[in-house]
Amino acid sequence: MKLNIALLAGDGIGPEVIDQAVKVCDAVAKKYDHNIIWKPALTGAAAIDAVGEPYPDETHEICANADAVLFGAIGHPRFDNDPSAKVRPEQGLLKMRQKLGLFANVRPTFTFPSLIDKSPLKRERIEGTDLIILRELTGGIYFGERGRKDDGNTAFDTMTYQRFEIERLAKKGFEFAMKRSKKLCCVDKANVLESSRLWRETVQAMEKDYPEVEVSYEFIDAVAMRLIQWPKGYDVIITANLFGDILTDEASVIAGSMGLMPSSSVGSKVSLYEPIHGSYPQAAGKDIANPLATVLSAAMLFEDMNMTEEAEEIRRVVNKSLAEGYVTEDLADGGKSYKTSEVGDWLASNI
Repeated sequence: MKLNIALLAGDGIGPEVIDQAVKVCDAVAKKYDHNIIWKPALTGAAAIDAVGEPYPDETHEICANADAVLFGAIGHPRFDNDPSAKVRPEQGLLKMRQKLGLFANVRPTFTFPSLIDKSPLKRERIEGTDLIILRELTGGIYFGERGRKDDGNTAFDTMTYQRFEIERLAKKGFEFAMKRSKKLCCVDKANVLESSRLWRETVQAMEKDYPEVEVSYEFIDAVAMRLIQWPKGYDVIITANLFGDILTDEASVIAGSMGLMPSSSVGSKVSLYEPIHGSYPQAAGKDIANPLATVLSAAMLFEDMNMTEEAEEIRRVVNKSLAEGYVTEDLADGGKSYKTSEVGDWLASNI
């Protein structure tokens, strides 16, 4: 099969971890007789430096015409530390999501048998955890009306949702639930927020179309607590943009490292695959970043392309690297560690 994949390395450790995912994907392509055409494009701080825009039109064209997008990370400290900056890398991420229609962020959370004791949570609480959080990605407070008034002394951000935005995200959630344990949890703040009440009534109206799915409704603050106390109690979670942003980062530490969790952002025409760990600027250029989340994001890409065997091959070598201790310093636990590039080479050679 011929695949055209847009390659957005981005900022910080993005280029380093993306390079390793490319090595792995090329090894898979060689083994299974596929042809991957990589189409690099600028985004984030790198794009601001080059053309003054965090998501240039040229990058959008490359992404829109690709079969999929493999993405590294966005963000740079010089923007984080400057509240007055008019152009920011993160604006490119929001623009990309909106223009590509990436409405559903899919983040799995699971544990690795060889790393179970590296988690900050007790083994008995997390062993067997296997859940998916679907975060709505193009609506809510990140895209609502915002501004300042009273001479800049009052700021506001508006959480706005339309019913169709909730329906399409919930539909994905119900579909995932049907393929898994047929349990779905809608997370909101319906006791306070009107937008959450729209979420709840919309999902309730959809229950009749999926009579086999057991649906529960919980408040965001309660779920933030229970996700740590009892993560095995959840299977598929659907929630709004802001709530999902927080919950997915919280859930990521269950596995023992943010460098392990992949994600996809699903659109109607093209989908994007990325690690959840961010740009980690402190490690940029040092060849120490964990590439496994990016590599596992590539596995999600293959799986969504109906290349199940290829996806499983990637997961096999990742699990092998963890079991045999061929890992970067964040997972070495004081033992021998390997460089980012060395881990990528090892994974590719084992494929």
